[in-house]
Formats: sequence, C-alpha cells, structure tokens
Amino acid sequence: MTSRANSPHESRLRRNWRRTRAELAAPFGAVAAALPVRWSRRNGHRPPDGSPSPAGGAPTAAPAGAPATGHPETTALWRMRTTVRDQPGTLAALCAALAGYRVDILALQTHPLADGTVDEFLLRAPESVAAAELTRAVGAGGGSDTWLERADAHDLVDAPTRVLNLATRTALDGAELPLALRQLLGRCTIHSLPAKSLTGRRLDGTPPVEGVLEETVMRLRDPSGGAITIERPHLPFTPTEFARARALVELDARLGPRIPHRSDVLTLPEGNEITVRRAGTGDLPAARAMHGRCSPATLGLRYHGPIGDADRYLGHLLSPRFGRTLAAYTASGRLVALGHLLWDGDETEVALIVEDDWQRRGVGGRLLRRLVAMAAETGCESVYAVTQSANTGMVAAMRALELPLDYQIEQGTLVITARLSPAPAPAAAAAPLPSPARPHGH
Repeated sequence: MTSRANSPHESRLRRNWRRTRAELAAPFGAVAAALPVRWSRRNGHRPPDGSPSPAGGAPTAAPAGAPATGHPETTALWRMRTTVRDQPGTLAALCAALAGYRVDILALQTHPLADGTVDEFLLRAPESVAAAELTRAVGAGGGSDTWLERADAHDLVDAPTRVLNLATRTALDGAELPLALRQLLGRCTIHSLPAKSLTGRRLDGTPPVEGVLEETVMRLRDPSGGAITIERPHLPFTPTEFARARALVELDARLGPRIPHRSDVLTLPEGNEITVRRAGTGDLPAARAMHGRCSPATLGLRYHGPIGDADRYLGHLLSPRFGRTLAAYTASGRLVALGHLLWDGDETEVALIVEDDWQRRGVGGRLLRRLVAMAAETGCESVYAVTQSANTGMVAAMRALELPLDYQIEQGTLVITARLSPAPAPAAAAAPLPSPARPHGH
C-alpha cells in the first residue's frame, strides 16, 4: 500500500462527509413529531396499532401551527436555496425549522463553497404557508441569502436524471446546447457571441478554455468559436453549477457539428411536393444560390438592410448555435425557402424567406407552423417576427397560426408576437420593441 498527503479537494470531501454523517442522525430528535404525519401521508395508513408510540405510549403532539381538522391540506411546491455554515448541526437546525411549518423536503443538493455550503431544496409546503414565513423559518434555522420560488411537477425529476436527459438532447442535436444550459441552470439569459463579425473582423472577448465565473455571469468558450455568456442576476452561480455547464459544453465540443437527419415530404395545395428538413452549414451553397434567384424586394423584406449584406448573414443563420433552421427543397433538389427559429437571449424569433416563384403557394405557412411547434416543444412561451408593415405575406402567415397575437409598429417596422402559452398577469409596461436593425444577425 502507498500513502499520500490529502489534497485540498480530498479535505473538502472528507469535511462534507463528516458533516453529512454527523447530521444524518441529528434531525431525527428535532423533527420526531413530524414523522408520524409523513408516514401516514406517504403510506396511506398509520403504523400498526400494536406498535409502541415514539414517546412510550403517549400521543405525539402535532407540529407547530398544524390545522385542527384531519382533512388533507392543499400543498405547494417550492424551490429554495440558502447558504449555511459548514459546521455539524446546521443542516439539522434548518430541517427542524422547516418541520415546524409541516414542510416536506423532497430533494436536497449541496453546493460546497470556500466558506460555507449552498443547500438547494425542493419543498412541499402547505398552501397556507406564505413565502415570507418560509424565509423567516430558514433564517431562524441558520440560513442566509435565501432565495425562494414556486416549483412545478417538472422539478420532481432528480438532478442526475435531469442532467442525463439534457446531455442526451445535446448529443442528438447541436442546436440544443443553449436550451439545455437554460434548463440546467433555471431562469437565466444566454447569449451566443460569434468569434468574427459579419464583415470578418475578429471580435474580442473569447474566454479561456477553462471558462470564467463571475458571481452572476458565466463565460464559456463556444466549441464552434466565440463565446457563450450566461447571466442570472437574481441568483449567483455556484462552482458546482459552473462545473456542470462546462461539462455540457465540453460534450458538445467532443461530438462536433450535428443535426438530426429527419425529413418530411409535404404536398402543397396545388399538388407539388416539397421536402422539409433541418438545415445546417452544409446547405450554405444552396442558400446562396437561392439568394441569387430572389428579387431585391424579397431580400429587403427579409433582412431589413443593404441587399449586398444578405449572403453574410447565412453562415450565422445556418449555425445550430444560434437556433434551428428548416429548409424546403423541391423534388429536383432546389432550395426554395428557409425558415429560422433563433434564440435571442431569453426570447425567440421566427423568420422566413421564400423564393419569389414559390411565394403565395403555402410554403412559408408550412415552415412557420413547424417552427412554432418546435418552439413550443422547447418550452418557449412566445415567438416574435420582425418585418415591415408592407409584408402582407408574413402578416397573413402569422394570423393563420390562430394564436393570440400582439402587434407593435414603429417607423414602418412591425413586430408580431404570438403567445404559445396562456398570457401571464398584465405587466406594468409593455415589452420594449426589438431593435429594427437586426437582419437577423445578432
């Protein structure tokens, strides 16, 4: 056998193990009153009548604030994070404080820090317990910098399973990386920044290979070049989250460019058949050829800028890092239309271009419906299209979706937003109008 000095990493692991081992038994004395209630609810019956009670036959008192009625109480799911000291007994005190409000701890993750631990909980609490009460209870139990928000049934999936699912999605489709990062890290804003501008000038700010973590901002090197910036102003990232995000990006880098190869043949109202499939950078020559067949008016309606710049946008638009692209090919192999679903921070844009000879034949509408369905599958609440008020074809295609639409117009630029999920409570102010200067090429 060989021996070696403990590394700092080993010391932290040992310290966390001692903390966990010391606290595994400690909460039971503090929350013993809650155990019969949890047993009854989770197993559908009480312990056998012949079994001794925890207090030597005396009836067990209900936790503080327990309702007088025996009827089941409505509950709510919460996600909570709090920072605690890395000392034996701190987790036990926190569990006891939550038990006083009849709170079930459904899941727990720990994020070690240099001078403490961030504990992340999934909680089931009585609906009558307000967020402020939970926060006060956690503070009384030794937690600080507490963050709390409502959870839903999707949060019941345990962390390892969720990470494996996200890794699988990323492995199958390179366009999934930004979405997988957003689901991994919760409510955040993700920007993919190219390594070069549309004019070919190299952009500054590419992070180092190991990435950069700055409290509420992560900067990771994009495997396809450039950078991925992730911001979450309401909640600082932990080193554990940074390591998970970096591992997902490294997986993407190892697998290289990839898109699903599925294609569908659609019959247009006039009887012609077109093949619709996912497009990537391999479709760049065909897309440039289509641009060459489009009129200046068609290119101007699509890109909102100088016609000569249209070809420069194609490399950006066909990159899976910035979204998903659908291509429509004729039976003879001619590309006649492109539809783009573009990740724009925490928003999603849809855009279409259809070759002149194939306009008003149902191609654009078919592509748009598929793009919107893809957006709904990824959990987007809405999509928007930036066009000109004179673009009656795009307006008609958006209206044909039969979804709630919002219109904003400013100096001839029209932004149409389609809501894919029920509208939230009315906001105090309308969302700002997206910049008319985007071609799309952000």
